[in-house]
Amino acid sequence: MIVASLLPNINELFDWRSLAGGDTLLAFNKTALMAFVSTAICIAIFWTGSRKQALVPTGIQNVAEMGYDMIEENVSVAAMGEEGKGWTPYFATLFFWIFFINIWSIIPGIQFPATARIAIPLILALLSWATFIGVGLIRQGPAYFWNSINPPGVPIALKFLVVPIEFFSKFLMRPFSLAVRLFANMTAGHLILTIFAIMTNELLIVHSSGLYQVIFAPLPFLGLVAFTGFEVLVAVLQAYIFTILTAVYVSESMHAEH
Repeated sequence: MIVASLLPNINELFDWRSLAGGDTLLAFNKTALMAFVSTAICIAIFWTGSRKQALVPTGIQNVAEMGYDMIEENVSVAAMGEEGKGWTPYFATLFFWIFFINIWSIIPGIQFPATARIAIPLILALLSWATFIGVGLIRQGPAYFWNSINPPGVPIALKFLVVPIEFFSKFLMRPFSLAVRLFANMTAGHLILTIFAIMTNELLIVHSSGLYQVIFAPLPFLGLVAFTGFEVLVAVLQAYIFTILTAVYVSESMHAEH
């Protein structure tokens, strides 16, 4: 019972009620609270880390600088080259905010990632979608749309097939895939942890049939521990994938294909 009590009810997976008990569309619920707390954590880390610049960074400053440098080298420069360094503040914010709203999935008493609500991945995906389209229009002008869906070197006879496919994949599927990938992976992890916790709890309950089932309780509990560690990796990986794909899309929008 103890293990299961730490988990939210499975019915709340997609419908977390308002903290005040309301059921309205704009109610401030637990998912919104996690998003606000994650935002506060990000601000606190980077504000504290940059407030006093020491020659040899320690503590929070060291964490903030290492995190920023990691995103700059592995996202900004890797996807966009040297000109991507100017985008590092945005990509760092995106990565760490997604990571912190993901990592709620292993916090005792919560154990529910905010990204398991489709609204948050969808808003993030639409933000990335608007960003790379905006960059494309600024850098290439109205020709951006045609340049994006008209790959060079394609025979004229095939353009009637290629152009619609490119439009669909670049302007419709990209935000959809970004949102669904993040949502599905974090939801799946949450469900797996819930299942192992429920299995452990049920085996620990003494039934009238006897105590024999208790000896099997360590097996799902070990699975719960292992998948909790794996969930940390998933939280980091999904934040990185979302961020690097956004960087790639922005990079593509900055220059017309040749």
